[in-house]
Amino acid sequence: MQNRLSHTFWLTLLVVGGLLSLHRLPTLRLGGKPLRRVDMLADVRPDPVRTAAVPADTDTVAVPLPPLPLRPDFADTCRAGVTCIEEYPDSAGEGGMHRFYEAVLQRHSLGRPVRIAYFGDSFVEADIFTADLRALLQEQYGGCGVGYVPVTTNFPGFRPTVRHSFSGWESHSVTDSVGFRRAWQDLSGHYFLPRPGAEVTLEGQRKYASRLDTCRVSSVYFLTADSLWLTATVNGHTVHSQAVAGDSLLQAARVEGRIGKVTWKVERCDSTVRFFGVTMDDTEGIAVDNFSTRGGMGTQLEHIPDEILRAYNRLRTYDLVVLHYGLNIASEGVTNYSYYTDRLEKVVERFRRFFPQASLLVVGVGDRDVKDPETGELRTQSGIRPLLRYQQALAVRQHVAFWNLFQAMGGEGSMARLVEADPPLANHDYTHINFRGGRQLASLLYEALVNGQENFEKRKAYEALP
Repeated sequence: MQNRLSHTFWLTLLVVGGLLSLHRLPTLRLGGKPLRRVDMLADVRPDPVRTAAVPADTDTVAVPLPPLPLRPDFADTCRAGVTCIEEYPDSAGEGGMHRFYEAVLQRHSLGRPVRIAYFGDSFVEADIFTADLRALLQEQYGGCGVGYVPVTTNFPGFRPTVRHSFSGWESHSVTDSVGFRRAWQDLSGHYFLPRPGAEVTLEGQRKYASRLDTCRVSSVYFLTADSLWLTATVNGHTVHSQAVAGDSLLQAARVEGRIGKVTWKVERCDSTVRFFGVTMDDTEGIAVDNFSTRGGMGTQLEHIPDEILRAYNRLRTYDLVVLHYGLNIASEGVTNYSYYTDRLEKVVERFRRFFPQASLLVVGVGDRDVKDPETGELRTQSGIRPLLRYQQALAVRQHVAFWNLFQAMGGEGSMARLVEADPPLANHDYTHINFRGGRQLASLLYEALVNGQENFEKRKAYEALP
């Protein structure tokens, strides 16, 4: 039987060639209307770049290309060497640091200082770290004064940023083993009961940090159900007397002027009164309040009464709340810290609710070093990195900001390097920084805040362009 397979091949080739040649025929018309051209390769042929309108004799519709954006989306930048603050806003853009940055931008029109409440443990006790953060921010954005100081302290003279003396007070702290009433505490975890004649003195100084020798406003915070008589002696000679009516709400008495030293004295009171803190502030710029609790984990803030949080938001409005804890939680061999961050998350929720105008920043735990039991070499405690991940996850869930202090200070073994520096920047417990170390680490957070502020202001200017 004769093989005709070659005939089939040539017939197919002839048909394909004919169909391809139809594309070269001139446009045919039927009833005055043009017929569509035959083009077997239309699906694979690249579209020509069209610079003119589509001819009227085609049945294709011109689809305009979308216009190019006038400018690309703004992208935040992080300067080299800076560990930048990470922000986790929600789908509506709420959260992160923008409220604080906006307050800094509008600081000359607020009619008050831009205020930061810095809550922490013994890492920031006695104004370590916060003293230099305050000084740097006040040099950059204005302001003066040490901020909020509890009426008394167990360690007079430990805090170098203010000269602090007092007499005639019964002092109570959240760290007391007995006798402390949680329902009576203020933001710092204290309350103080005065005897008639009780007084407290704050005096500015020049030896530690800048802008602390004088201030423009001093206030004292208290609760009293009955009338109260107060005097304020400014700079040792100018006396201001104030009669205060009883009220169920937190109150603040204040004096203004060029204040280098102020003494508040309780001339007359009854058993319903309790005092909390005294301040040295400016009328603008930046104020940084140190609320440190030795041994604190942050969970003690759960027990501040709602009415106290609400009252401080009214009388001493904060624009940034910082939660800096972890040293008293991190433990060798522990990898699950959900039991801790679940409680701290409630604290975050409360501060977001009662300080709705404030940004909230979680500062991750810094390095803490221990000796390896096998090699005897110093290394980072094994619980530090897992705790950092839990703290960051909390910030993500709550749509607040996070700053990684561990990374900023140099990561693995950085605490040992601070201890071994000359002169030393940390203590030989390989846990706590000293004031020199506080100055160094505070500059790192300061740079992160300034970098964030610059990005915020550039973004606002960029978005305002036509």
